[in-house]
Amino acid sequence: MAYRNIRNNKENNTILRKQAKKVENIDNKVLTLLEDMADTMYQEEGVGLAAPQVGVLKRLVVIDIGAGLIKLINPEIMEQSGQQQGMEGCLSVPGISGEVVRPQKVRIKAQNETGAYFELEGTDLLARAICHEIDHLNGVLFIDKIVPDSNVDNQNERSRRIQ
Repeated sequence: MAYRNIRNNKENNTILRKQAKKVENIDNKVLTLLEDMADTMYQEEGVGLAAPQVGVLKRLVVIDIGAGLIKLINPEIMEQSGQQQGMEGCLSVPGISGEVVRPQKVRIKAQNETGAYFELEGTDLLARAICHEIDHLNGVLFIDKIVPDSNVDNQNERSRRIQ
């Protein structure tokens, strides 16, 4: 597997603001990309990474909040409930973190590596990570959602980041 370069909003990477395209064919290229994304996420000590962050406009996400790797192909939020507010950061927005409101619980539908559809429920940090990564697929960055007048930290190296 390989490390991929992470696109950075400071470098005016317009790819971070574009809508990712649905994966139509799950082939070896897609499977390799998912593995590379996971390797990159772990190397950067993140808890999630979306394909646009590595320069690929495909609807692919990897997440690991400490409970094992989750690979999502074409994820869609089906249901969300509750509310939580917490600090977020992002490898594509280095050095900045801020308070963001997210659902407390989400239910998504996605495809696995064989193309089979499945549903996944996430609460707390997993719900936050899922929503953060799906935002990346839609060209939205967490800085677009920072709560006004909340804590903003410009030195985000102290904690693990939702990517």
